Amino acid sequence: MEPSQQREATAVGALDGDPAAGAVVEVRGLSVAFESGARPLRGVDLTLQAGRVTGLVGESGSGKSMLGAATLGMLPGGARADGEARLAGTDMLRSGAEERRLVRLRQAGAVFQDPMTSLDPTMRVGRQVAEVAGSEDAAIEALDLCGIPDARRRAAQYPHELSGGLRQRALIALAVARRPRYVLLDEPTTALDVLVQRGILRLFRSICDELDAAMLFITHDLLVAAEVADRLVVLYGGQVAEEGPVDAVLRDPAHPYTAGLLATRLSARRDVARPVPALPGEPPDVRRRGGACSFAPRCAFAQEPCGEREPASVRRSPQRADACLRFDELQPLSERAAVAHRRAAVAELDELAPVDAPQAAGPTAAALEVTGLRKAFGRGAAKRTVLDGIDLRLDHGSSMAIVGASGCGKTTLLRCVMGLERADAGEVRHAGVPPQLVPQDSGASLTPWMTIGDLLGERLGVGKVPRAERPAAIERALAQVGLPAEVAGRRPRQLSGGQRQRVAIARAIVLPPSVLVCDEPTSALDVSLTATVVNLLHQLRDDLGLAVLFVTHDLGVARSVADEIAVLQDGRVVERGAAPQVLDAPAHAATRELLDAMPEELR
Repeated sequence: MEPSQQREATAVGALDGDPAAGAVVEVRGLSVAFESGARPLRGVDLTLQAGRVTGLVGESGSGKSMLGAATLGMLPGGARADGEARLAGTDMLRSGAEERRLVRLRQAGAVFQDPMTSLDPTMRVGRQVAEVAGSEDAAIEALDLCGIPDARRRAAQYPHELSGGLRQRALIALAVARRPRYVLLDEPTTALDVLVQRGILRLFRSICDELDAAMLFITHDLLVAAEVADRLVVLYGGQVAEEGPVDAVLRDPAHPYTAGLLATRLSARRDVARPVPALPGEPPDVRRRGGACSFAPRCAFAQEPCGEREPASVRRSPQRADACLRFDELQPLSERAAVAHRRAAVAELDELAPVDAPQAAGPTAAALEVTGLRKAFGRGAAKRTVLDGIDLRLDHGSSMAIVGASGCGKTTLLRCVMGLERADAGEVRHAGVPPQLVPQDSGASLTPWMTIGDLLGERLGVGKVPRAERPAAIERALAQVGLPAEVAGRRPRQLSGGQRQRVAIARAIVLPPSVLVCDEPTSALDVSLTATVVNLLHQLRDDLGLAVLFVTHDLGVARSVADEIAVLQDGRVVERGAAPQVLDAPAHAATRELLDAMPEELR
């Protein structure tokens, strides 16, 4: 690296003054490659300062987790790394395994997405934290620091005895028990509802200030990162697309990719014309060659030079840098991006296969009727009522979002509608083909050794569709969700996350049901994919006359996907009405609490 490049790299990530002052983690020119030809990171520079939270944002496959692993010296086997990644002065790429282990033990902590896979289910929580903290008293202190009420009593419990939010706090206590100088947070709030998420984000900020630690917060959601971070680094195709202070990046994005992520983020407070803005296409193949802007194939503003020259990171001010060849021509980007990505959404929907005619309405007026539904679990003093007299009606071609905090009864209601759980009282009636499910985790729902064609054909077999007619039905269903016919011959592992989600929808509609039940299908998706799924569901609803029951904790998604919203609390519908009415003028405290927990920029 030339001296001028070193000076510029050192400036990257600075918030003020000398960026080296207070630097806990320094990454310089980091590139990672594998024998397969994959290059998940390409020349990344990053500085993490004490007492600061840096948000690392990008879609799946952008290299976020690989960069986080590099800062801890935990790159996967077979990885070849060039450049530097220093933690507390130690080169985590070239120092010995024992030295790296000691640095991690003394200087670092990490929090990952799923606490149940990180906490030992056979050990009490306090004992697990004490193994790291060194004593029972230190463990109680760490649990208390992480906001766990009655920490001594909770320390005596096992992970399964804690709520999801408390398990996440216990995992955080495990990470900070030794008061580390650096904490890696890898998608730690993705699976949490907005109320728990808000508390966890505030906890991260508090711990950062208390320990004067450097934090790297990895997420696919810019606005969630903005709730906790001092600065943002946007990663695309293994390269830094843009970085700068949070407010500056959100108010005035410098790179079309950042502007696209912001334009496609769904709002709970504003109506968005349909189709909602979308970022078409997929992140670049990690095996691609250089020599061009990696975002050019998806960029609404790309011109010929973008496909011929790879942009270098340019420092626009002491605090901001980006890698866009057309920066001077495109500013300001925000309004242009919103218009461009709405056009992209229209074009994407225009490519879907046309449907001859909507499905017939069926023998009854309503697609789904739920009357007086009650369900309880446990017996005697341990008996807990989960559903308490639920009444819902969903007409053909309409959509309803069921929202509420964790434990409100959303999942149990969905299971009763699907016939997977028997209610204690009440009735569920549906018209025509039984309701079909689009699950939260499309990857886990697809049998890995079966081809996509076999998975869809299995559903047709249940519906007694003649074998001779199945190939055409499979091709038609794939086309309706925007997938080419050749996908039928592939297996789930050969598809991207977005393609797997489309397959899950295709399997649900290959025999068009009267009701499509969606169980948090966007909760783990990138923001760009969420917008695409919302638009696809609208199109299918219109084309097939489907009724859509959509379970979510994201009010932005709820507003964009649903005509009506029903808010659940303690097993009861506490508010219901047209989506704009419920969200613009909430009548119940539960609705207001959910709205208040949404990231600030959405309001």
